[in-house]
Parts: sequence; C-alpha cells; structure tokens
Amino acid sequence: MTDGFDLRDERWIPVRLADGVALRVGLRELFQRADEIADLELPVAPAASGLLRILAAMTARIAGCDGVRLGDEDLGEDINGWLRLRNQVLAEGRFDPMRVNAYLDQEVPKGHFDLFDAQRPFLQDPRLRSQCVDGQGRPNPSGVNKLVLGRPTGVNGAVLFGHFNDGAPVPVTTAEAAWHLIAQLYYGPSGQCTPRKITAVKPGNGDAGPLRKSISYHPWADDLFTTLVLAVPQPGVCGDPAEDDACPWEADELPDPLGPIPSMSWPGRVLTGRARHAALLEPASDGRSVTQAYLTWSTHEPPHLARDPYIILDTPRAGGAPFARPADGSRALWRDLDALLLKGGGQSRRPAAFENLPRTLRTKLRVRAYGFDQDGQQRDSSWFEATTPPVLQWREDGPEPEMALRVGQCREFAELVGERLHFAARLAWRLTTDPETDPTAKVKLDPKKPGPWAHAAAARFWPSAEAVFWSLLAAEGRQANTQPPFINAALDALDGAIGARSADLRVARARVRARAVLRALLKPGPARPSATTVGSSS
Repeated sequence: MTDGFDLRDERWIPVRLADGVALRVGLRELFQRADEIADLELPVAPAASGLLRILAAMTARIAGCDGVRLGDEDLGEDINGWLRLRNQVLAEGRFDPMRVNAYLDQEVPKGHFDLFDAQRPFLQDPRLRSQCVDGQGRPNPSGVNKLVLGRPTGVNGAVLFGHFNDGAPVPVTTAEAAWHLIAQLYYGPSGQCTPRKITAVKPGNGDAGPLRKSISYHPWADDLFTTLVLAVPQPGVCGDPAEDDACPWEADELPDPLGPIPSMSWPGRVLTGRARHAALLEPASDGRSVTQAYLTWSTHEPPHLARDPYIILDTPRAGGAPFARPADGSRALWRDLDALLLKGGGQSRRPAAFENLPRTLRTKLRVRAYGFDQDGQQRDSSWFEATTPPVLQWREDGPEPEMALRVGQCREFAELVGERLHFAARLAWRLTTDPETDPTAKVKLDPKKPGPWAHAAAARFWPSAEAVFWSLLAAEGRQANTQPPFINAALDALDGAIGARSADLRVARARVRARAVLRALLKPGPARPSATTVGSSS
C-alpha cells in the first residue's frame, strides 16, 4: 500500500518568512502563519500562478468575521457589505487558526487533500487508470516526463534542463510533482494527448488550459495574509455566487467528462474549476516521489465564458472579443504598468483584482506578475516572475492620478522609440550590406531579412529604457522631458549593436542616417509617422 501525501500537513510549498528564513509548509501552516510569510518562492512560475488561485478560493472559505465569510453566497448582491467585511478581515491581521482547521478538517471530505488518495486524489481523476489503456487493455500512462514542464518527451524531444528520456524516466519528488500538476491544469497544451476511452470512442486530443500563454497580475503586499485576502475577487465581477459553487476538492462526486460543464460560479469554479485536462499521479511505494503520470482531456464541452480576475483584457483594434494579454518573455513588466493603473475604457481593461483596493494599503502594494511564454498548442518557451515597486497609489482613480498619465506617456514613448530603433537598425544593415542601395533614396526593407543589428539593438535598449522609465517617475525626475532620455538610450543601443564596424566608411554613413531616423522623433509635429514609414516604402 502506498503511503499518502496529505497536502494539509506535508511540507510542499516553499515560502520565505518576514525575517528572511526560507522553509516549506503545508496548507495548514501556510494559512495559520500567513501573517509571518513574506513571499511564495515556488521556482515554477506557472505553478505559483495556479496555486495563488487555489489559495484565493480557500481564503474565501476561511476568512470572515462574526460567522460571515468572504465567499458566502448572501454577499453577492451587497458589494459594499462585502468590501466592509474584507476590511474587517484585513483589520484582524491573520487567519483564525480554528477556522483554518475547520475548513481543512471538517468542511472538505476526508482524503480530498491527499495527493494519492485511492478515491479522490487532490485535483486528479483515479478513473484514468482504467480509461487510459492500450489496445490490449493495459495501462497506457503519459509518462512522468510529460508531467514535468521543461522535460523533453517523445523521441525528438530536446534536452533542455537535464538528460531525461522516456526510455529511462527519472522520478520527481512528490512536492515538485504537485507543483507541475497545478501548472499543467492551468497552462497545459492543446492537441494530441494520451487517449482516454469512456465509450466506444477513444479520443486522444484535448483543449488548452484556461491560462495558456497568458500573464497574471496580482496585488502584492508585504505579507501573504494580506496578499491572499486581496486576491479574493469581488462577487459578480468574475462570476456570480451560487449555492452549489464548489472547488474540485470540495465536490462529493468526480466530474462527468461527457456531461455539461457547470456554470462558472464565484468564487470556487471561476478560480479552480476551468481545467481542460485530467491528470493522475502514480507514486513510489513510500509516497516520496512520483514515478509515472497520466495526462489527458477532461472534457470536450465548450467552455463557459468567464473573466479571470488577474489578467489584462485587450480588445483587437479591428474590434471583436477581448482576449487575455499574452505573456512575452522578452517584455518587461513595466511595459504593462499603465494598463494596471489607468481605468481603461480604451483598448485594455485592467484586472478585476485591482478594483476597489483598500485606500490604506495602496501606498504599500506592489504588483507581482507570473507569465508563461507559450504558443496556443504545444510549444513552451519560458516562464517568468517579476515584481514592481509600490506603484498602486498612482492609479488613475487614486490620490495621484497625474502619475498614471505620466506612466502611460513614458511607456507609449518608449514603445515608439523601440519601434523606431528596430527600423533604424534594419535600415542601417540594409544600407551597409546592399551595394546597390542608393543611400540617399527611400529604402524598401525586406521583413524576412532584418539583419543582426535589430535584435542586438533591442537587447541593449529595453533594459536601459526600464532604467530611464523609473528615473522619470522618481520624485526628482517627474518634471523632466520624457523624450530625450529614451532617444539617447536608443542611440546608445544602436551604436552598441553596430560596434567597431562603424569605422568602415559605408557603415559610418548608414549609422548617420539611422541615427537621424531616431533623432527625428524630437522634431515637433502634429503627429509622428510610424517607424515603418520613415524613409521607407515598406
């Protein structure tokens, strides 16, 4: 018999205390010591993103005052009452240990927090052992390499982070398996997967996880207690309360993979009930590691529309349905800051979690971002985590609305300069390498042949632009002109990309013209043309 792994008390979540001590805790200790915990320190950003949603749903069940909890259905039509209750909870400064124990030990059915429970393993489906089988009825698992993000799978998988292969899979510790389980349920791929046979049909394809290729933004306080309370979304904004709202580990029955999907009710299903994958972990005999895993589809029903409370929604310029801002591993967090501070109404809507934040906390709140740079199907590029300084007092509807506008102006001009730098570097490369090009005439650039300088210049520009951005927002820089510092950073980046080649006469002439393209941004005018039209016919 395999030993269990009870997530309530096993130490599987890495955290850092306020005094700097790093340790791992279970769910019980995390909630009971949340006021002492300064940060989550999961090394897998998509797992941290999913875990925060799970913890926010649990917080809604635990946090409350005078017998009323943040997740109670009756508060759905009284937003002001809900906000008052949240302020009361924040004033307490910590979660009540008795309420924590009551939820973990009494309100959730026995065994549902055990990662290896025979009937209801946490966030898993034990039916996969009999439903994921080969033609002879033998178990057909997906492999532990399929579970762990970053490991290669199949015969052509690239070796990125270790020499793993499906012929000799390396077990993963149970704590890490829990991280990757959560990450797969929120960010898992679409397309081909391990076939699952329930009827005579044996489909082997599934849909992408609800957060695939997205970036999440969270108000971040100095302690985890405050962060989790603020993570609970307001009722009605991202789903309506319902009497039968339940998180997967709270439900009495396993979901019907062939039946209709329950509505995305608040807060449980909106935060934890949107998975498109089903999973099952197979442990070693001592329960300390996972040796095998099943990953397949959980439903083929169309998903219900639901607004995630932690994502920026962008509207296409040509119109249409808003979409989650995609994660980009090469894009720094400060370039999204104005979308978090401005009230929206244009092309972007800030995350619902940033609405109605307590005024008393705004001067201390930072922004934490978790992103996973992926395509919409199978390819994973990189994940990342970033945290801003305290900036939420600069919101447009806050005490310093002029700062939100300045943030927007600085970010927009930096983007314009970045676009112009990309063009200028391509132009310089074309003038240098094509002897038939007239250096005084308009130049038609081939988008398929950008040359090496554009990428090199961007790699130098954006880190410098970030330093410029924060200097212009500092108290001593708020009256400065926003334009020259960014252009100077672009000129330096262009020179750095070209390097010593500028000693060549042809390169020197190309450099002069490219620098003129950048300096043209300083010229006054009613409107600046885009970078693709300056001195070019393409």
